Amino acid sequence: MSSALRRRIAAIVSLASFVAMLVLALVLLLDHLGRLAGVWALLLVACIGGWVMVTRRGAARLTGTIVAVVAVVAAVVVLLGDGVLTAVVGVVLLGVIGVVAGRYAVGVDRAMLREQEPPGVAMPRPQHAVLLMNPKSGGGKVVKFDLEREAKDRGVEPVVLAQGDDLLDLARDAVARGADVIGMAGGDGSQALVATIAAEHDVPFVCIPAGTRNHLALDLGVDRDDVVGSLDAFVDGYERRIDLATVNGNVFVNNVSLGVYARIVQSSDYRDAKVQTAASMLPELLGPKTDAFDFEIDRPDGSAVLGPCLVLVSNNVYELNRLGGFGSRAHLDRGVLGVVTLRVSGTADVAQLVTLEAAGHVNRARGWEAWTAPSVTVRSAQKIEAGVDGEALAYEPPLQFEIKPGALRVRVARQAPGVSPAHAADAVRSAGFGTLLRVAFGRGQRVT
Repeated sequence: MSSALRRRIAAIVSLASFVAMLVLALVLLLDHLGRLAGVWALLLVACIGGWVMVTRRGAARLTGTIVAVVAVVAAVVVLLGDGVLTAVVGVVLLGVIGVVAGRYAVGVDRAMLREQEPPGVAMPRPQHAVLLMNPKSGGGKVVKFDLEREAKDRGVEPVVLAQGDDLLDLARDAVARGADVIGMAGGDGSQALVATIAAEHDVPFVCIPAGTRNHLALDLGVDRDDVVGSLDAFVDGYERRIDLATVNGNVFVNNVSLGVYARIVQSSDYRDAKVQTAASMLPELLGPKTDAFDFEIDRPDGSAVLGPCLVLVSNNVYELNRLGGFGSRAHLDRGVLGVVTLRVSGTADVAQLVTLEAAGHVNRARGWEAWTAPSVTVRSAQKIEAGVDGEALAYEPPLQFEIKPGALRVRVARQAPGVSPAHAADAVRSAGFGTLLRVAFGRGQRVT
C-alpha cells in the first residue's frame, strides 16, 4: 500500500470520526440536556471548592475539599444515569481518533515527499557534467560509496582533489572546459567554494552530501542518507534558484557565527561531538574571568546591540534550538539574512543559557534577539574569529554581510525529498480542514 493511499484512508477515517462525534454530541445534548447542564454546574462547584482548598487554610480548606469531592462524585453519579457517561466517552474517543488519523493524513514524511516531484523544473540530461570530490570529507565517503565509479556510470566526469589542489581553480577549469552542470561531493565549506564559481558563470550546481553534517544538503531537501542516489540530480534533476550570502565578498551557503560559537567551532572536539562540546565550553567561555566581546551590530530600527557574546548571520532564517547543532531553514529563497544576537549579564544568565542549550530551547534565553535584513555590518576593535559554514577563520573588521537573491541554480534528484525538515514542519502547521478534504478525495497534499 502506497503512502498516498494510507494517508487517504486516514483522512477518510478522520472525517468520518469527526462527523460521528458531532452527531453523537448533538444526540447527547438533545436527549440529556438537563443532565449535562447539571454536570457542568457540579463541575463548576468542584472547581470553586478546589480553588478554596489550595488557597486557604484550616476550616476553609477542609470545607473546600469536602465541597470539591462531593461535587465530583455527584457529577459522576449523574453521568452514570441513562448511559450518559458511555455517550460522553464515545464522543471523546471519536474526537481522539479523528485527531490522530487527521494528523497522520496531513503529516509529512520522507516516503510522502519521495512520491511528489521536488520543487523546481525538470531539466534534461546535461551534455558535460562535472563532479568535484574531496576524498577526505565525511570520513572518506567518496571512497566508501565509490562515487568516482558511480559518477562515470551516469556520464558525469569525476575530478578527485589531490594534495595541494585548489578547489576554486578546479571549478573554474571545469567551467572553462565546457561543464554545463557542476557538482561538489564534500562538506559545506567545499560546497560554498564550488557554488561561488557556479553562480559566477550561472551554471547549475549539484550538492552531493559527502561531508560530515551536510547542512546545505539538508535544507535543499537532498537525502543525506542516500549519497549515491543524490548523483541522479545530474541525469534526472529538478532545478530552482536559491540565495547565496557573502561576508566581505566571500560566499557562504549556511551561516557565519561570531563570539562564543566561533570559539567552540575552533575546538578540536567540535567535529565529533558538537552538542556536547558546546554545552561543556559555554560556562568557561562566558565566565566572569573571560574577555568580553566588543561586537557592535545595528538593529533594523537604527539602534545598536553592544557587546553580544554571540552573533549568528545566516543565509535565510534558521529555526534554532541549539548552538551546538543548528536546525534547518524552511526557505533558501527569501532574499534575507537571518541575524541572531545574544547578550548575557551575570552567572544567572549563563546558567540559564547552558540549561536551555542542553534542553534544545536556546532561543528562549534572556538577551536573545533575532531579525532579518538584506545586509548587516558587524564592527569590532580587534580581529574577528568566525565560524564560516563550520570552518574556523579570522577576519579584519568590519564584517559586511550581504544576501544575493537567486544567485545560484541548484538541482536535486527526482526521488529526493526536495524540502527541508523546517519546511515540512511548516506545511503540517499550516494544514487545515481543506487540506484534510483534499487528501480524502485523493488530490493529495503537496509541500511546496
